[in-house]
Amino acid sequence: MHINWYPGHMKKTKELIQANLKLVDVVVELLDARIPISSRNPQIDELVGNKPRVVLLNKYDLCDQRIMKDWILYFKSKGIVAIPINSITGDGVKNLLKQVKIETKPLVDKMISQGRVPRAIRMMIVGIPNVGKSSLINNLVGKKSARTGNKPGVTKGKQWIRVRDDIELFDTPGILWPKIDDQITGLNLAFTGAINDDTLVIEDIGFFLVKRLMFTYPETMKKRYQLDMDFDDVEPIEVVDAIAAHKNYFDRSKDVDYNRVAKLIINDFRSGRLGHITLERPEEVEGRFNG
Repeated sequence: MHINWYPGHMKKTKELIQANLKLVDVVVELLDARIPISSRNPQIDELVGNKPRVVLLNKYDLCDQRIMKDWILYFKSKGIVAIPINSITGDGVKNLLKQVKIETKPLVDKMISQGRVPRAIRMMIVGIPNVGKSSLINNLVGKKSARTGNKPGVTKGKQWIRVRDDIELFDTPGILWPKIDDQITGLNLAFTGAINDDTLVIEDIGFFLVKRLMFTYPETMKKRYQLDMDFDDVEPIEVVDAIAAHKNYFDRSKDVDYNRVAKLIINDFRSGRLGHITLERPEEVEGRFNG
């Protein structure tokens, strides 16, 4: 699966971030807790460099909690603090702000030692589109917070926003990368809705999701769709057909309505109705990307 994902926007966004990183004290990288590696922009490490960084594992309420602990340890081994968060409810935001203060303490101490009054800490949130950045910013900012830079609409995509008295946020668009060559990454982004469904063949995405879950969460699948079968002895298409039979998803010709079945499975996964599921484990993806 080779996906060209809004390549025309990449250059502008990358340049915007590069131009303003020198003004930023700490970078907050927002990831999907179900796919922590696939939801990372592979260019982030190069862009951020040695800036202090905090990783947020968003949608932690939908992921497998046991594996999330492994991911926290994984990032710790890379020298990065990873914090579970729910950008919609705001759970984890206090922990984020606390860690931002920890990461920037050396800078504040330096300003004090120089006899300067510490200015507000400047942070930047980066993440791929649809990973929950807007929801997080809304939780951070709140209705009473005021913008500290350009007026809305004057310079789109370049806004300083006051989070609280001692922290300012540099708001940027979702940071993209122009091409997804890794098939596993492409599928993971499709499963989670990071890629617009309208650009995909939804029946194929549903099929590949069933195939993945047959081996990673077989009992969850069986329980949800009341399947009495041994997954070791059947093909994924047989499981799809069995789900269709259970839900009575057939068209007027009595053929399986694969589009409807695919949407059911995908929506059940994305909403959490299928259970707490994580599609990536640290030991499985270590060799896919550097860093």
